[in-house]
Amino acid sequence: MADMTAVRVLVVDDDPLVRAGLTLMLKGAEELVVVGGVADGADVGAAIEAHAPDVVLMDIRMPGLDGIDATRLLRRRPDPPHVIMLTTFDADEHVFGALRAGASGFLLKDTPPEGIVDAILRVVAGEPILSPSVTRRLIAHLTPETESRRRDDAARLLSRLSDREREVAAAVGRGLSNGDIAAELHMSVGTVKGYISRILTKTNLENRVQLALISHDAPR
Repeated sequence: MADMTAVRVLVVDDDPLVRAGLTLMLKGAEELVVVGGVADGADVGAAIEAHAPDVVLMDIRMPGLDGIDATRLLRRRPDPPHVIMLTTFDADEHVFGALRAGASGFLLKDTPPEGIVDAILRVVAGEPILSPSVTRRLIAHLTPETESRRRDDAARLLSRLSDREREVAAAVGRGLSNGDIAAELHMSVGTVKGYISRILTKTNLENRVQLALISHDAPR
């Protein structure tokens, strides 16, 4: 019988070999249990009802309903699962489409097994993740033509924060985890989470990734 405390994972990919490989790999992690797998985004809703996963590993390119549209539909559900996009493609339009749809993370399929397991555990802990190559692409979208406007927008948003909140936002912008922020700023992890929640509310941002981009844009 599966450990009821384990993180429940649903694998969504149109390639049966990929589904089988991910399932086999994740079975090696004691903290996780794979509760099912489907081949198309159109089947995700029924799989959610049947298996109640905590995290969905979602392929982007599928022949029916693609991963971005499936994620958008999932995020409209009450208490939706976290979604990590897992794909061979890291083109900008896919990154931004996934993040706008509400994905908690975006990894390439060549991510080592331990990296995928770590990503699943981190999103469940409330820390959206991106692979390093995707992070570089996100920063690369910041073109010189829009630099001044981005800087002004970031300064306006961050001006709503207290000094301590700005310190936390800057740490998020440097890619630090909650634990690292807690150690650097001498506070508990719970306090860091509370700060991040208040920062997102004050700035009307949706997630940690958007906060990281704003922090990167802010005048130094």
